[in-house]
Amino acid sequence: MIVRKIQPKIEEKCFKGKVILITGPRQVGKSTLLHGICKKLGDYLYLDGDDPDVRTMLKNPNFEQLKLLIGKYKVLLIDEAQRINNIGLSVKMIQDRLKDIQVFVSGSSALDIGNQFQESLTGRKWEFNLYPISWEEWYEKNDFLTVSQQLEHRIIYGMYPEVINHPGEEEEVLKEITNSYLYKDILSLSGIKKSEFLEKLLKALALQIGNEVSYNELSQLIGIDKKTISSYIELLEKSFIVYKVNSYNRNERNEIKANKKIYFYDTGIRNAIINNFNPLSIRNDKGALWENFVFNERMKYHQYRKNNVNTYFWRAVKGGEIDLVEEKNAILSAFEIKWNPTSKAKLPAAFDKLYEADFNIIHKDNLLNFVADIN
Repeated sequence: MIVRKIQPKIEEKCFKGKVILITGPRQVGKSTLLHGICKKLGDYLYLDGDDPDVRTMLKNPNFEQLKLLIGKYKVLLIDEAQRINNIGLSVKMIQDRLKDIQVFVSGSSALDIGNQFQESLTGRKWEFNLYPISWEEWYEKNDFLTVSQQLEHRIIYGMYPEVINHPGEEEEVLKEITNSYLYKDILSLSGIKKSEFLEKLLKALALQIGNEVSYNELSQLIGIDKKTISSYIELLEKSFIVYKVNSYNRNERNEIKANKKIYFYDTGIRNAIINNFNPLSIRNDKGALWENFVFNERMKYHQYRKNNVNTYFWRAVKGGEIDLVEEKNAILSAFEIKWNPTSKAKLPAAFDKLYEADFNIIHKDNLLNFVADIN
């Protein structure tokens, strides 16, 4: 059992008058985490949004029906809530009128659940995101030598719990996750009719990690208009498949302004999309894959601590770039991401002239210090 970093923070919020909402990709351990927390609180009622009977019961209930359904339970767990129509209103009714009950809700898509809960539970919820296993969590479960030896393997196959728990079967598990969720589940939730366009877009994005993405070029490549490209990428973001990183600038004339990079929340899923599980030693995308992995782990580090940090990349029009720029309280930190610990890099002169920032190189030997608090 891998202890998740956000578990103590969730437990601190229990029975403090608000719904606890956990969002994140499918199969990253949301249900396991919440079942573990609920068991510590005592008997609880579990309702699965994947169950059609549950969806029917919670679609348009009145208060008396909800009261009868919950009965004597003081803890309620609603799983995969994005599949239940009007779930936000049902949870609001429970929260407002059954004040001694702790409600937990999980969702694998921000497509509907975000809007429903934003409207109905404003000021009534604590919200957390859960991602694939973090490098910090993996280190705390094992030891420094073990995680160091497994780094390349985990970059190739990613950090999904199901993948980690089935050594030797990683490719099969990843393809199952990809086929059942990325294509079937997302399409059913979004109502997209032509799945081939979404598949083409995913493959195009997978081949461009680490590079700046042009919606115009994607439109020409895939054969759909730029507006549809934008809506599809938004769909993938809300489904926790990819996320965008914008370029950093203060409107200086020599800086790239509108461009963005797109990374996958898990490198194993990315590799499954392009069906490439070759070792790093023979890959021509090693640098980009490593960069994506580092971005993911740093993102988890900040998210689980609720750090208010803005993340960017930086590039000048006439050359010079920085892989990662972080901004916190108007203070900048710049990082170059290199696989080889002996690689050299320095802060670009154009950036150094404009901004004050600490500068560090992140490589495979110091990754753990960058994404974990080591005692």
